[in-house]
Amino acid sequence: MVPAQINSSPIDKWPFQLSRPVIIAGPCGVESEEQIFATAKALSKLNIQLLRGGIWKPRTRPDSFQGIGSEGLKWLKNAGLENNLPVTVEVANPKHVEEALNAKIDVLWIGARTTVNPFLVQEIADALRGVDIPVMVKNPINPELELWIGAFERLNRSGINQLMAIHRGFSTFSKSKYRNAPNWQIPIELKRRFPDLPLVCDPSHISGVRSLIPSLSQIALDLNYDGLMIESHINPYEAQSDKDQQLTPDALGELLANLVVRQSSVDDVMFLNLLDELRDRINSIDERILVLVAERMSVAREIGQYKKENNMTILQVERWNDILKTRSQSGEMKELSTDFVIKLCELIHEESIRHQTEIMNLKEADKAK
Repeated sequence: MVPAQINSSPIDKWPFQLSRPVIIAGPCGVESEEQIFATAKALSKLNIQLLRGGIWKPRTRPDSFQGIGSEGLKWLKNAGLENNLPVTVEVANPKHVEEALNAKIDVLWIGARTTVNPFLVQEIADALRGVDIPVMVKNPINPELELWIGAFERLNRSGINQLMAIHRGFSTFSKSKYRNAPNWQIPIELKRRFPDLPLVCDPSHISGVRSLIPSLSQIALDLNYDGLMIESHINPYEAQSDKDQQLTPDALGELLANLVVRQSSVDDVMFLNLLDELRDRINSIDERILVLVAERMSVAREIGQYKKENNMTILQVERWNDILKTRSQSGEMKELSTDFVIKLCELIHEESIRHQTEIMNLKEADKAK
């Protein structure tokens, strides 16, 4: 496979220079001229750098509010002009792109339900060929990093270099306090592989409820995200879509005032020396962990040999259930989360099965070599 390449301009090179943390805010959906003008006016008093508003809403049910449509583009644009704010809107097909460009929308974004479909992303990329406009891409609804990267590659090949990633969480069937599971490791891996690609968090869609937005916003900034996209409505309790996850401008102002923006690096020599010492300790511990895991796999291979000689299956469900139960209890006593311990056990179990499978399928002739 050819290594992925994403060429992306830093946010301070965009047509309108943005500063970290980038704050993108506005209603889930533009519902009326009065609503977007009132929201934009209130948001302009905050440190908002980009006004968002949904015009076309990809809803699950056909009778849900699916956006005001093209008429709302001029309302959004004019609301931005009146308050000296560039504006952004979601596009899901080439027709949306054409209408947004005609309305002189400043930034486009591709939503999660579109990112998941490479055919649609390619159609949008083709419609943008030769156009110089920033494009933000939300993660696909399913937790698949390569699909997300593929969307950026398609846009890059059409000449789009002003790109930004939006982390809005991932759909899950698991019971969770969040509407969409954060799965922080996925956007972190995206940033590791493409450090120049700006990354913002959408805590509104991750949370699904107002009460969780502040804590998620702080987590994102603590993870060195470049900014936040937060839904804000002048009267969210009467919003026609996602009313439970939208903040009033006043509530958003309070959230922003309480955020702690940390540095990604410091020059304090004493601090850096102490950090190096602690990291050396971590390196040593990690090496010991790997040695212990390798030792465990050696024992697993011995068990695999005994199972083979006694014609016994690799998987023993009762033993596996006992491991999950006892290790979870032990981990809890050591202040480790149950989810972490279970995931760790699953990874170790998977590797043990791989080793025992090799033993089970090893022929005597191969063993003698």
